Formats: sequence, C-alpha cells, structure tokens
Amino acid sequence: MLKNIDPLLTPDLLKVLCEMGHGDEIVLADANFTAHSLAASKPVLRLAGAGMREACAAVLSVLPLDAMVAQPVAYMQVGDAAAGYRSALQREVIDDLVRRADAQSCQCEATERFAFYERVRGAFAIVQTGERQAWANFIFKKGVIADALRP
Repeated sequence: MLKNIDPLLTPDLLKVLCEMGHGDEIVLADANFTAHSLAASKPVLRLAGAGMREACAAVLSVLPLDAMVAQPVAYMQVGDAAAGYRSALQREVIDDLVRRADAQSCQCEATERFAFYERVRGAFAIVQTGERQAWANFIFKKGVIADALRP
C-alpha cells in the first residue's frame, strides 16, 4: 500500500501512467467501448468496478494535463445530438475537472464518434471502466511536472 494514492490506481495502471511521456494520451472508456479491437498492441487495463467520474478523478490525481495545447481533454460526442450538447455524465466529469482545477470547460473538446476512434488508435493505453452510461469516453493528454526554467 502507498499513502495518498487513490485505491483505484492499480499497480499496472500506475506503471502505464508513469511510462507515458509528454503529449501521450490515455483513454478512459465506458464498459461498452470497443477497447480491444481499437487497442491493437497497446495496453488495455480494466477498472470494472469503477464509474467514469471515479476513474477520471483517480487518474488525474497523478496525471498532469498538457498545458501546451488548447484542449488536453476530449470526450465522445453524443450521436445525433445538437452541437454543444453534453450528457449529464459528461457535464459531471467536466465539472469535476473544473472544480479540481485540472482543466477548464473550454479545454474539453467534443469529438465525433469515428474521429474519437481514430484518436484512440494513437493513444498510449486504454482504461476500460465499469461505466454503463453510453457515450462516456474521455481522452487525456499528458503534460509535464517541471521546475521553472532558470534564466
């Protein structure tokens, strides 16, 4: 056991998060997501008992988001919904990001389903949660933890 580490962060997940580099992306997907068919040879980790809000909070408790891009967070756009629509779960996850100062709402990009799948193909890893709400899929781009530049 480690102090101050969310218990949802399994040893395998912590290893993957540590191995990711600046700009690498990790997918947090719902229980119905086509994780294995999109994964090819990348890791697929399971958090079968976790909902999306809890999984995002756990991952982002140790993963810095990329401050060098306008939108380090992407979520799957709900099909057949009007532009700008966010499901209740998507709003809750984004509100959690804002509340914890992980990201602002404008840093979260809606991505059409098939474009989301293409982006997943380039991701570092996929974490499949037990979330049963449809369209509950997010991508996070890793940033850095760095000392200030010395003049």
